[in-house]
Amino acid sequence: MPTGSDSTLLITLRGNSASGKTSLARAVRTAYGYGLALVSQDVIRRELLREKDRPDGVNIGLIDTIVRHCLDRGYHVILEGIFFSGHYGRMLRALRDDHRGSTYGFYFHVPFAETMRRHTTKPQADEYGEAEMRQWYREWDLLADSGETIIEPDSSLETSVQQVLEETGLMRMRIHR
Repeated sequence: MPTGSDSTLLITLRGNSASGKTSLARAVRTAYGYGLALVSQDVIRRELLREKDRPDGVNIGLIDTIVRHCLDRGYHVILEGIFFSGHYGRMLRALRDDHRGSTYGFYFHVPFAETMRRHTTKPQADEYGEAEMRQWYREWDLLADSGETIIEPDSSLETSVQQVLEETGLMRMRIHR
């Protein structure tokens, strides 16, 4: 079902845990201002639903509905999360295919050792450790035919923000609400 308009943007940020997705999403939204919805997999799956990540989870349909609702109301959307391709690929492809505007995907390539180092700096670092992180980690979990842009592990937050803003043209589309 078509969603959004020719003037809305959909930006996906995907990658393993502790790769920098949430930090980048928040920084891009801060740079942009009002009119950019931030849809976070962790907020919906872990906080709102308290659901384990599994194929056909309730969160998948809810995320799809929220993104479509925001796009249909004229918001640009930045969608961020781990989004394993095996669990979320169909939903992400449908959003991409159904979106009337431009869709951009970014994938964080962060080696496991760096993922673990970053994990120790997170507030929930004591909730799960290396064993869980190793189980969840997916090397190069790119979506087929998505054209996702790779964000390398040595890219600073500031550089990554500029990369997203420039590649998407988001700042040229600023809406004041």
